[in-house]
Amino acid sequence: MKTDTNKPLAFRRYPSTTALQCFETAARHLSFTNAAHEMHMTQSAISKQVAQLEEMLNLSLFYRTPHRISLTPAGKTYYLEVLEILKHIEVATTNLMSHSSNTELLKIVSHPTFCARWLIPALSGFSQEYPLINLDIKELAGPFFSEDQNVDIAFLYGDGMWGNMEAVKLFDEYCVAVCQPQYLQDNTLSTECLKSTECLNDYVLLQISSRLSAWYEYFKQQDVSVDGTFVGPRFETFHACISAALLGYGIALVPLRLVEPELQSGALVMAWDYAAKGRGSYYVTYPVSSGQSHKVKAVLEWITAYLAISDEREKALGLVL
Repeated sequence: MKTDTNKPLAFRRYPSTTALQCFETAARHLSFTNAAHEMHMTQSAISKQVAQLEEMLNLSLFYRTPHRISLTPAGKTYYLEVLEILKHIEVATTNLMSHSSNTELLKIVSHPTFCARWLIPALSGFSQEYPLINLDIKELAGPFFSEDQNVDIAFLYGDGMWGNMEAVKLFDEYCVAVCQPQYLQDNTLSTECLKSTECLNDYVLLQISSRLSAWYEYFKQQDVSVDGTFVGPRFETFHACISAALLGYGIALVPLRLVEPELQSGALVMAWDYAAKGRGSYYVTYPVSSGQSHKVKAVLEWITAYLAISDEREKALGLVL
């Protein structure tokens, strides 16, 4: 007798949410008693749920001794999977309960520092103007578009070329060298010496882990040869590098757009009167299939208007390059 392997199963057996919750709680505490307290159930009820789960899986999830329990290898693997499943259920349920039936959820991702220092200020007031669009903003280093993320729109740095994506250029990147005003005064060298790039070894160049050649390229654009451009404390993000500069760690090389508030307030000053053009630019991107989406179009229009206002403000402050 032949079996049709393409025929769907007549039924599928799934564990109940209660059984998964009981297992997750017991695995986290490594105690049926503590799990029972958290779940507001009896210890025997927790044990029964876990036992039924093990019977369905035909696997032992716990090693049991008179005084303690511990996870089996299969139990450890299953625990991590179940934890993610329960988190997804929690997020999906919370999202549904917190939004009315006529609202839309707009999922946005962005590079971490860009998100905090440019995107969030840019979106200020958006929710008041579009009360039926709920923003869900996430900071990511990448990848930005994958099947499990379900992202609507992303703010990226690069060359504008992403597969099956529309990309609208926001602005080019220009990086400036900034430091705390007192940092120049506290060092034995004069500001003039620093700005002529002489005696640079007495100053600390703060580094970004993902852009270790940034200082080299900065000086190369000025036709200046400087040793030691790769030496200095390394930081993962521009945000951390800016924070270090504010505390007097040294000189940071960061995108002008991300450090404008500190330059305007005088908390940081430019160590050199030069801005180096970056290799890439900043873009707002979205899947081609989402181009006519009301929520995506709303954000694009909002960002375009914000750029026009911010450009005028920067011209007035003399920060446009």
